Amino acid sequence: MAGNSSAPGASVASKVLALLEAFDEDHRRLSLTTLAQRAGLPVPTAHRLVAELVGWGALARVESGEYVVGRRLWDLGLLAPHQAGLVEIASPFLQDLHAATRSTLHLAVRDGLEVLYLDRLRGHASVPVVSTVGSRLPLHATGVGKVLLAHAPADVQAQALARLTRVTPYTVVAPGTLRRQLDRVVAEGYATTSEEMSLGACSVGVPVRRGDEVVAAVGIVVPSLRRDRARLVAALEVAARGIGRSLG
Repeated sequence: MAGNSSAPGASVASKVLALLEAFDEDHRRLSLTTLAQRAGLPVPTAHRLVAELVGWGALARVESGEYVVGRRLWDLGLLAPHQAGLVEIASPFLQDLHAATRSTLHLAVRDGLEVLYLDRLRGHASVPVVSTVGSRLPLHATGVGKVLLAHAPADVQAQALARLTRVTPYTVVAPGTLRRQLDRVVAEGYATTSEEMSLGACSVGVPVRRGDEVVAAVGIVVPSLRRDRARLVAALEVAARGIGRSLG
């Protein structure tokens, strides 16, 4: 159960937060009954509060009748100083990079043991891309994710290495192999994947630094890295340095 707000005297705010907390990576769509159960609320109370949340835009009801997190929560989250400033500052550099490569680009940060996508520019090539703005994906299966994991604290790395999951037949799930890859990311300054998140898609990611701190990653998704790896890495590094300098 995600929340426990059925205790006498629980405030309306705590009940609303319990409803929102009921959603997570494994529970993206919830029926009203399940939502009430996970929030620890009576169904009538959940029904009344959910209706208000839908009206405000914090939740949305889909065709199946289930509820999902609403777009307005994402819009509100972008107002947080770090994320809002990062997306705004990175935008012109990503636009220039997109004009030069015509490929799908990502701006991402680490959120716990996942990579959170703050921005995405869609490429012209027909390459399968599963990310969307606001989505979260496994750190170990994406180029930007490997960059962020390589520069994460030791305890975060240990947790990630202990729960590797296979997304495609090519996803690296051997802790020793991934550890060597992360060491190479730090040494070489970039990460790559080959069909590890989706079949037919390869990626490159580089860190965005503010001073000595890695605060984000920028990445590109392409059909193959056989010929253009060096060119793509160089282009990404130019954009990442520009973003980092603008962050101060």
